[in-house]
Amino acid sequence: MPIVAVIGIALACIILTAVITGALVSSHQKKVYENTIGNAEDKAREIIDEALKTAENTKRESLLEIKEESIKTKNELDKEIKERRAEAQRFERRVQQKEENVDKKADAIEKREQSLTAKEESLNKLKAEVAKLNEQRVQELERISGLTSEQAKEHLLKIVEEDVKHETAVMIKEMESRAKEEADKKAKEYVVSSIQRCAADHVSETTISVVQLPSDEMKGRIIGREGRNIRTLETMTGVDLIIDDTPEAVVLSGFDPIRREVARIALEKLIVDGRIHPARIEEMVEKAQREVENIIKEEGENATLEVGVHGLHPELVRLLGRLKYRTSYGQNVLKHSIEVAHLSGLLASEIGLDVRTAKRAGLLHDIGKAVDHDMEGSHVQLGTELCRKYKENPIVINAVEAHHGDVEPTSLVACIVQAADTISAARPGARRETLETYTSRLKQLEDITNNFKGVDKSFAIQAGREVRVMVVPEQVTDADMVLLARDISKQIEAEMQYPGQIKVNVIRESRVTDYAK
Repeated sequence: MPIVAVIGIALACIILTAVITGALVSSHQKKVYENTIGNAEDKAREIIDEALKTAENTKRESLLEIKEESIKTKNELDKEIKERRAEAQRFERRVQQKEENVDKKADAIEKREQSLTAKEESLNKLKAEVAKLNEQRVQELERISGLTSEQAKEHLLKIVEEDVKHETAVMIKEMESRAKEEADKKAKEYVVSSIQRCAADHVSETTISVVQLPSDEMKGRIIGREGRNIRTLETMTGVDLIIDDTPEAVVLSGFDPIRREVARIALEKLIVDGRIHPARIEEMVEKAQREVENIIKEEGENATLEVGVHGLHPELVRLLGRLKYRTSYGQNVLKHSIEVAHLSGLLASEIGLDVRTAKRAGLLHDIGKAVDHDMEGSHVQLGTELCRKYKENPIVINAVEAHHGDVEPTSLVACIVQAADTISAARPGARRETLETYTSRLKQLEDITNNFKGVDKSFAIQAGREVRVMVVPEQVTDADMVLLARDISKQIEAEMQYPGQIKVNVIRESRVTDYAK
């Protein structure tokens, strides 16, 4: 056979074999796939059945749990509803009781208002009757006396004036008799004066100043023609000038150190200038007042630098400077405040507190004493208000407020300031009760006179033996001055305790100023 035919037959056989083999393999794979799919479907049915059973069981259990939870919630809601209902009933009962009480109170108020209205009506009727009777009484008095009300007032003023003159004569006689009685006691006074020297030295340092003069001729120029210069200087400053036999010296006496310092500076300037007359005196007093204000400011700044306290409000620094001219039981308040600040800082450092805060509180603890002569209230209240006004630390404010035990201290710094204040005040020689009593008496004397209507200003001089009262001319007439002096004397006798007697000197001065252009 030819080779080509053999190759063709071989190829045909190979193709046929391949086709048969592929058919067999495909049939076998199909059977395998069918068996696998059948098994998978059976398994899937089993899983689905199992899942359905599980889901049914889960559903049944969930329904049971939900039912139990709903029953439990219902029970709780029922209980809460019962409680709220009971509470609402109680609240309703209380409201009902309050309404009943309010109704009772309203009835009582209404009855009281009716009673007050009736009383007011009766009072108005009584007032009208009294006014009518008073008018009739005045008319009857005018008819009987034959005088009008104005004539009666003039007559009364004449009677009072005569009474005052009589009392003045009696007082002069009493003074003469007292002088005779005291003449026998002069020997004892010489002995007592030696005992009083220590106190006199202390008082002289605190209540008088001495101005040296270039010559005794200057005394006459200071007094002026008919005493007008010395009278102007005393009126402007409120300080008593003592010009005696002391060679080349003038003594300024006054319990207020600021006034005395102003008078001293003004007098020294007048002596240097040489031109001494009322207009120049007023100008120098104004300059001296400004100079004293500068000194006060410098003293406050020096105190803060000495203690090491910074950042104080300028007004607080100025008030600290005013404490230089303020004493408490004879102790200088500025020195006392600096001492308390140092002690507070030392105590704070020993127990581990803030030294700066302690020093600040100690320095400001008596700041209220700088204004307690000008404002109502204790120095503790005034100091607390000042510290609050100028935004001080709350710890400092509490220390100021609690340093005399007026309130409870809220920090250890306040307790330290209390201790430091006690140490500074209680040390030997720190304070003298007599000087404080003396200055308080003089201040009370001025306060009494200032409370009268028409009084412009008043000055206690001669160690409290005289009070000089300046009145407003437009409000107080010459006739009113007599009654005003009498009323002031009577009130001083009623409210004060003092040795000897106090002279009330009422001054009414009118001034007219014009300028030549």
